[in-house]
Amino acid sequence: MTVKSEGKELILTRVLHAPRELVFQAWSEVEHLKRWWGPKGMEISVAQLDFRPGGFFHYNMKAPDGQQMWGKFVYQEIEAFEKIVWINSFSDEAGNIVRAPFSDLIPLQIRNAVTFSEHNGVTTMTLCSGPINATEEERRFFEGMFESMREGFGGTFDQLEQYVANLA
Repeated sequence: MTVKSEGKELILTRVLHAPRELVFQAWSEVEHLKRWWGPKGMEISVAQLDFRPGGFFHYNMKAPDGQQMWGKFVYQEIEAFEKIVWINSFSDEAGNIVRAPFSDLIPLQIRNAVTFSEHNGVTTMTLCSGPINATEEERRFFEGMFESMREGFGGTFDQLEQYVANLA
């Protein structure tokens, strides 16, 4: 079953000077993910990665001030080197879905799809994110956060770009 997001989606594109197989591995292997995923300045620890449809990525983000947040991906669809689709949520340490610690208006579940295409060793990565099972108020709030999310994902994707460039 394919889950569709509701309302407007955040769409981000990044060009990476690395082959798409390497970029895909950076998204799909625990040793890679923990080195670049998450906001700049946050330390990531991985509780579990089960990279398959129905599997999940459960992780902790720790800020320099000690504040911690847990997150969880539940993988919906994986096409090797082409696409990864997952539902993203904040979670508790046990992996239960919880509200974001900074706002009750963040939708509980965000559908994400990242696609990869390559030309001459350069990968174009496109991420589309949108809420599912959200109230109208949550959808409006999500859409109002696009600029902040562009900045946050921009920092995360900067880390990915630097990481894969060092591996390529």
